[in-house]
Amino acid sequence: MSVVTTEKHNNILVIVSNNPPVNALGAAVRQRLVDGIEEALSDDAVEAVVIRCDGRTFFAGADITEFGKPMQGPNLGEAIDRLEASSKPVVAAIHGTALGGGCEVALACHYRVAVPSAKMGLPEVKLGLIPGAAGTQRLPRVVGAEAALPMVVIGNPISAKKAHSIGLVDKLVGEDSLAEDAIAFAREQIGKEPPRSSEGTANKDGIKNPAIFDEFRQKNGRKIRGFDAPEAGIQAVKAAGELSYADGVAKERELFTKLMTGTQSAAMRHYFFAERAANKIDGIDPKIELIPIKKVGILGAGTMGGGIGMNFLSAGIPVTIVELKEEALDRGVNVIRKNYENTAKRGRMTEEQVEGAMSILTPSLSYDDLADCDLVIEAVFENMDVKKEVFTKLDGIVKQGAILASNTSYLNIDEIAAVTKRPEYVLGLHFFSPANIMKLLEIVRGEKTADDVLMTAMKLSKKIGKVAAVSGVCPGFIGNRMLSPRQEQANQMIMEGANYWEVDDVLLEFGFPMGPFQMSDLAGVDIGWHRDPERIETLRDALCAVGRWGQKVGKGFYDYDEARQRTPSDEVKQIIAEFAAKAGKEQRDISKDEIRERLLYPMVNEGAKILEEGMAQRASDIDVVWINGYGWPLYTGGPMFWADTVGLDNIVAGLKKHNLPVADLLQEKAAAGGTFNG
Repeated sequence: MSVVTTEKHNNILVIVSNNPPVNALGAAVRQRLVDGIEEALSDDAVEAVVIRCDGRTFFAGADITEFGKPMQGPNLGEAIDRLEASSKPVVAAIHGTALGGGCEVALACHYRVAVPSAKMGLPEVKLGLIPGAAGTQRLPRVVGAEAALPMVVIGNPISAKKAHSIGLVDKLVGEDSLAEDAIAFAREQIGKEPPRSSEGTANKDGIKNPAIFDEFRQKNGRKIRGFDAPEAGIQAVKAAGELSYADGVAKERELFTKLMTGTQSAAMRHYFFAERAANKIDGIDPKIELIPIKKVGILGAGTMGGGIGMNFLSAGIPVTIVELKEEALDRGVNVIRKNYENTAKRGRMTEEQVEGAMSILTPSLSYDDLADCDLVIEAVFENMDVKKEVFTKLDGIVKQGAILASNTSYLNIDEIAAVTKRPEYVLGLHFFSPANIMKLLEIVRGEKTADDVLMTAMKLSKKIGKVAAVSGVCPGFIGNRMLSPRQEQANQMIMEGANYWEVDDVLLEFGFPMGPFQMSDLAGVDIGWHRDPERIETLRDALCAVGRWGQKVGKGFYDYDEARQRTPSDEVKQIIAEFAAKAGKEQRDISKDEIRERLLYPMVNEGAKILEEGMAQRASDIDVVWINGYGWPLYTGGPMFWADTVGLDNIVAGLKKHNLPVADLLQEKAAAGGTFNG
């Protein structure tokens, strides 16, 4: 069956795409769209054309599997130019999502009608690109620069209602009568000169206020810092107001090609596929029957437990949260409510949604109230004896067939599972703080964790809006295990003469949101401190002894002002100098290159060991963990992809130069000229 068919409704030709699952604009679809227009133009009985899609969506974008391969048939730009050139009116009938190339198809049509639930957008920036089929030129000519900029540069889709308000959609039609309403609308346009987007008045508001481009850069500076594509998008939209349509399209093509052949887009496309691959678990049938999770229990109502609970409440899954003391329980429930109310104040939730989430939360002081839960997650103190005691108790209370999970960030899941009579129903669910916001969920597969338990956790992670990756059982799992050698090197370098703020700045320049010493201040320098100011064995002990506990008290490694802006501390410099002298460490200048290599190369090495031991299924899973949980810059693709782009031979040489260990797998791949993501 053809991916695109045509049907005549008296004097209207309807071109219908049916290319599941998302009507991607592959070669066959592009060719058949052109054929459909030619059919309409060659038939005197046809007076107007409607383009719509079967299935759940309008064209949701280009066929990403074609990226980097030779183009077959007409490219998207050529195909949609033929639509726009039609002398007979062409109407796009939009439902679902018209994204990327799909939005560009709609823009090339003379008119656009949409159902209210539809969404439109140009999300190419999320793959390190800009639209490449004249979207950056047609859109500003239709809606003006101010409305076009966020669509091109930030890439978030907009609702059909918003699209209608800015002039991108001509008419909102019935949710269940799109096909009929689009044909009726097309009939109304017969005999009129079709309006062509390429001939529209470009950049109306940009001409009035050319400063909008700099204002937009400034307003979105934090969001777009380090990324190449957003700046290219700004330049392309600006070109729509300054150049002819043909020259603007040439400018878009030049910017697009530079991005497409650059490392950032390659990294972001790698991540796009990596996130999808992380959902697949080797050796498990993806169609395995899952365990229904209708009610979740959380043990611990502190920051972590409350945050974990919110994920399920927001997804409409009832939660029973248990604490040992009334005061702690009340405090935890109040924090959950306050978090929801703050979200509502920012317009991201309604008051009804806040009350809806709170209405399915059951606070309790009794373990017995967890008995009928399908999944229980403990979020108690990170101590093996405490965890074992908790799991022994849960095992005796919670119904058989229910999953027991630990939110541990480091401890051995197999050891925890061993105290239960159901080790196959035990696994780790390592949420990242703040758990209601951070996207990453490390799912830790114990030696005896059953396949259906693991797949249930994977599917559930999607339902609660998390990006999940599976780890085997090892200290620190994937993320914290790789953080450890980085922290070790950071600590060593400040003893050897590097200033701690220089270490942080190197990571900030690389694209991390913060460096290791900033992170320590934010988390609290005193976390895990023995609380004896007379016992000074480490640099941390010395800082804590003089009350430098981090941001919460206005001083840690840095001094903080009221706006939490940091400045290096003379007191800390002195403490570090004294420690270095006691340790007999010779002080020297350490270059930025050495700092970067000693921070990042050991992480890659640890990643290689994780793969070697089978603790991660694939290198791209490690990239998913670090991008979503630790702020590794997306535009480098994650630590393992970044290592591939740097060259594994360079990583090995750098590790050897700094007298650091080299994993066998890293050595082998480098010697063979290989990559982790081959």
